[in-house]
Amino acid sequence: MAFLFEKLRVYQEAITFADDVIVLTKTFPRGFYFLADQLNRAVVSIPANIAEGNGRFTRADRAHFFTIARGSLLETVPLLDLARRNQLVEADRYQLLRDNVESISRMLSGLIKGIEKRPK
Repeated sequence: MAFLFEKLRVYQEAITFADDVIVLTKTFPRGFYFLADQLNRAVVSIPANIAEGNGRFTRADRAHFFTIARGSLLETVPLLDLARRNQLVEADRYQLLRDNVESISRMLSGLIKGIEKRPK
């Protein structure tokens, strides 16, 4: 039996994004553990907060966790920028990851706005 959040496209995309970043950070050389660790923590937080928010009963709680997920997603932007500047990620792969961030961000924003518009 699948949980409701597992059927959400935003959750599925967040899981794929997390997988992609985790695979990327495995290639980081020694001395960049701090960056790999922070990136991994941020990407794992995204689907985890989507799942937790979906399990909450009040609109405010759901919106709160979806907002945290969006914050974690946006946290990846400067981290990916630093990885690119330090030649830890190729330009084309970096652009794909940035495109994923933008897409997931739009979905999370829509999810948050949808919750806020629902009648009490």
